[in-house]
Order: sequence, then structure tokens, then C-alpha cells
Amino acid sequence: MPSSSGTSRRLPGDADIWVFVVGDMLIFSAYFAAYLFTGRMGSRELFLRSEQHLSQTSGLCNTLILLTSSLFIALCVHAARLGNLRLASRFLELGGACGVGFLLVKVFEWHSKLASGLTISTNAFFMHYYVMTGVHVAHILIGLTFLMVVRRELGGAQAPRMELVEAGGIYWHMVDFLWFMIFSLLYLMR
Repeated sequence: MPSSSGTSRRLPGDADIWVFVVGDMLIFSAYFAAYLFTGRMGSRELFLRSEQHLSQTSGLCNTLILLTSSLFIALCVHAARLGNLRLASRFLELGGACGVGFLLVKVFEWHSKLASGLTISTNAFFMHYYVMTGVHVAHILIGLTFLMVVRRELGGAQAPRMELVEAGGIYWHMVDFLWFMIFSLLYLMR
């Protein structure tokens, strides 16, 4: 579809990444609904007591880290579109560093919970907590791997494939969005 400037507009990335993202979001949505309707509503008092063991400060810290990472990844894609691959690479590295920072905060948080005796088998809330945050950490690790592929693409001898750079950004933004949902469900809903 042509824009007002006469150039054609297109969906960033390629169709495959969008199919993956929509599928992943549907799976997470089903899990979030199960958490709310079968877990939380069925054991409201247990969930309220258990939530008190989570640090909203840690959750907020990780939220701010991921918001910052999304900004850096968006700036990376923008710089790559403008042909400034050196700047794009720098923004990509900063976004990836934020992803590593998220993992460090999450590992510290898990360690403190486990050291307090709060394990996946403590109760239904902590089972959901470890499953949701664990699957999210797996997505972060996949995202960091994807960002390394994009970094290699930006540093290559040829012009980067923008669909790949955009796909990396789309995946990273999806992972960040999933965290906002997890943060809301686990840390804020009291």
C-alpha cells in the first residue's frame, strides 16, 4: 500500500516471524487464562499470601531493564534501515546487555526464593511462578541467540538482510511484552 509520500509500506520482518509470534502469544494467553481462572481464582488466599514473597522492586527493575532493551533494539533497527551499521551494532549490543542484566536479576531472585525454601513444589502459586518465569527466561536466551545472529548479519561484508534484523527486533519486543504480562500477573495483581 503506498503511503502519502508515494513509497510502499510493508510489514517489518517476514511472514514466518509473525506466524511464530502470534502462535507464541496464543500459547501464553492460554496459559495466562489458566493461571487466572483455575489457579488464582480457585486459591485466592493462598495466592495472595504467596505473592507477598515476591519483590515488586525486582520485578520493576526487570521491567525497566526490558523497556530499555526494547528501546535499544528499536534504535538498532532504525539505524540499520538508515545504513548506519556501526551504530546499529552498538544499539544491538546495548539491548543484548540489558537482556543479560535481566537474567542476572532473575537468577538473583530465584536464588533468594530457593534459599528461603520456596520451590516449585511449595504450592500452586510458586509452581506457576517458576514455570512462567522459567519459560520466559528460555525465551530471553533464545532472543539473545537471535540477537547474536543479527549482530553477525550487521557485521558482515555485504549489506544486511533487513528482514532478519527486523525479525530479531520483533522477537525481542515479543519477549519484552510477555514479561509485562508476567510482571502484572505475578507481581502487581494483589
